[in-house]
Amino acid sequence: MAHIDPMDRQAVNEDYERARRTFHQLLDSASKADLARPTRGTKWTNEQLLWHMLFGYMVVRALLVLVRVFGRLPRSVGKVFAHLLNAGTVPFDWINYVGPRGAVTVYGPRRMGAAFDHVLDALQRRLAAESEADLARGMHYPVRWDPFFRDYMTLADIYRYPTRRFDFHLRQLTLDGGS
Repeated sequence: MAHIDPMDRQAVNEDYERARRTFHQLLDSASKADLARPTRGTKWTNEQLLWHMLFGYMVVRALLVLVRVFGRLPRSVGKVFAHLLNAGTVPFDWINYVGPRGAVTVYGPRRMGAAFDHVLDALQRRLAAESEADLARGMHYPVRWDPFFRDYMTLADIYRYPTRRFDFHLRQLTLDGGS
C-alpha cells in the first residue's frame, strides 16, 4: 500500500478563515449599486456571484456524504455514477445558473454573511474530526460539472475544493468599480 501524506488541516483552516474575512469585507463594503453590477465572464450580478461562492462551501457538505458512501463501494460503481451525472450536465448547468438568481431574493448580504459563517464553522468542526483514513477515501466525480472537479478526488481534496473555487470567482467580481 502506498504511503499517503497526512492532510495539512491547519492550511485548510487558514484558507477558510481568509475566505471568511474576504467574503465579509466584500459584503460590508458593497453598496446596492455594487451588488447589482454585472460580473466579469458570467451572466450574474456581483450579489448573485457572491451567493454562488457561498454555495460552493454549502455543497461540500453533500459531497462529504457522497464520498463516505461511494468511497466504500467498488470504484466502478462511482465511475458509473459520475458518468450518469456527466450525462446530466445540461440540466445541472441550467439549475446552477438560475439558482443564484432566485437565492439572492431570499438571502440578502446579511443572511449570506451569517450562512457563510455557519457553513465554515460546520466544515471546520467536521475536518477536525476526520481520521486520516477517511481523508484518503475518495470517489469519481462528474468533471463536466465543475472545472475544479477531477476524475477522482479524496475527502481531503473535497475540503480544499471550495476555497479554490472561491478564489477563482473572486477574480470575476466587479466590486472594485468594474475595473
